[in-house]
Amino acid sequence: MDILNNNNINILDLPDEILRTILNKLNMVDILYSLVDVNQRFDRLALDSLYIHHLDLVIKRDDIHNSSVDTHIIERICSKILPRINDKVTKFTLEPLSVERVLGTIHYPQLHSLSFVNFQPKILSQHLLDKTMIRLLENQITHITVDVNIDNVEMPNRSEQNAFLVILLVSKCLSDLTYRQTSSEKYITILPSNISYTHCLSSTLTKLTINVNTFDDCLYLLNGCLQSLSTLIIRISKIDRSSSMIDNTKKLVKLKCFSLITDWRTCYYDQPVVPLLRRMLNLEELTLFLSVVRPICTYIDGNQLFDKALNYMPRLNKFIFSINTCIINDDIGIDRPSNDDIRNSFTERGIQSFDICFDDKFMNSQGNCHVYSLPYQFNEFLFMSNCFQGGRFDTVRLLSMRDERPFEHKLFQIISQDFPFLRQLIIRNDIPQKNGQHHSCTLITFNHLLALDILSVHNDCVI
Repeated sequence: MDILNNNNINILDLPDEILRTILNKLNMVDILYSLVDVNQRFDRLALDSLYIHHLDLVIKRDDIHNSSVDTHIIERICSKILPRINDKVTKFTLEPLSVERVLGTIHYPQLHSLSFVNFQPKILSQHLLDKTMIRLLENQITHITVDVNIDNVEMPNRSEQNAFLVILLVSKCLSDLTYRQTSSEKYITILPSNISYTHCLSSTLTKLTINVNTFDDCLYLLNGCLQSLSTLIIRISKIDRSSSMIDNTKKLVKLKCFSLITDWRTCYYDQPVVPLLRRMLNLEELTLFLSVVRPICTYIDGNQLFDKALNYMPRLNKFIFSINTCIINDDIGIDRPSNDDIRNSFTERGIQSFDICFDDKFMNSQGNCHVYSLPYQFNEFLFMSNCFQGGRFDTVRLLSMRDERPFEHKLFQIISQDFPFLRQLIIRNDIPQKNGQHHSCTLITFNHLLALDILSVHNDCVI
C-alpha cells in the first residue's frame, strides 16, 4: 500500500452517499455557514431540497460562546443563503436570536411548520404579535411546536397563557400544536377566568400535545373550545379534585386518540379520571401513565379497567398503559388479590402483552402493584420495588426506586442491564443491605447516567 497516497486522501474523494451521511450528523447552522460557497459540490449537497426542507437554525453553544459571533452567523445565513432556497423550505426550527431575522424579510411560499426552541414566555408572546408572524399564522402554518424555557426564578404567568391563546386564536390553518415546558413544576395553566368554558379557540386544530397544571385544564380543552380536536396528548402535573363548574359528562364523539400522563401520584382516579374516560365512546387509541393511591384493598387490574372504562370504548384497538397502584390500609387481615388474580384479570380480557410488579407483602400498611403493557413505551419507570423481576426497557430515561425493604446489589445488576439508556436514577431507601459484604468487588455501570439522587439511602447502598 502506498502510505503517502493514502494520507493524501481528500474529503472530496468520498462518494456523495458518505458525504450525505456526514452532513446529517453535523449541525445545520455550521454546514450552511462553513460549507456553502466553498465549491459547487458542497453547494449541491448542502442545499439539496431533501436536506434543507427542514432548516434547524438553533446554534449549538459551548461555555465560551460569543453572542456577537452568533449574530454574525445568522446574518450571513439570512443574507447569503436563505434567499437562494426560500422556495424549498417547509419547516423552520428557530430560537429567539434568529426568529425575527429569518422570518422578517424573506417570503417562504412552502413554509407550513414552525418550531420554537428556548423561548421565554414573554419573548414568545412578543414575537407572535409581529405582523409577519400573524400573516404566517393566518395563511400558511399548519404545524407548530413550542418548547418554553422557564428559568429557576421565573414562574408561569399570563404571558405564557397569552402565547398559547394567541397561537390558537390567530392561526386559521393550524392542525397540529405541541406546547411544552422544560420543568414539571411550571406547566401552563390553560383554564382562564375571563373566557367562557364553551368559547371556541380553534376550529381547525385536530391534534394537541401539551403539558398542563391541573385536570381542570384537561377538561376545559375537551369541553368544546377546540371544535375539531381528535387527538389529545396531555401531561398533567398533578391530578386533584376537579371543579364542578366544568361539565365532565358530555360525550366526546370526535376524540379518536387520547394519552394521559401524570407526574405525581393521585388519589383522584375514580373521580374524575374514570368519568372522563367513559365519555370517549369513539376512542381508537388510549395511553395511560398513572400512579394512583387508594384507601381500599383493590388494585387497578384488568377487570377494573374494562368494567369502569374500556367497555365504554367499543372502537378501541390500541391500549398502552403503565398503572401503579398503592393501597394504604391498616387492616392487615383484608383479602387482597394475588399475583395470579391480577395477571388473569388481563389475560381473560384478551390482553396478552403485559407484565406485573406485584408486592405481596404489606409494609407499613401499604401494598403496591404496577401493571404495564409490553413493549414498554414510556420514558419513565416510577416507584420500582424489590418485586421487579426484569425485562427490557430501552425507552426509559428516568427510574425511581422506593421500598421499605433493602435494595440488594443483585437488583442494581438487573437494572443496569435492563435499562441500558438510563439517564436519571432516584433511590429512596434507608434500610441497610443484607448481602452487602458479598459483592464489594463487583462493578456495576450505567453508561448513560447523568443524574443520581441518593439523598435518602443507607450508606451501604453502593452502586
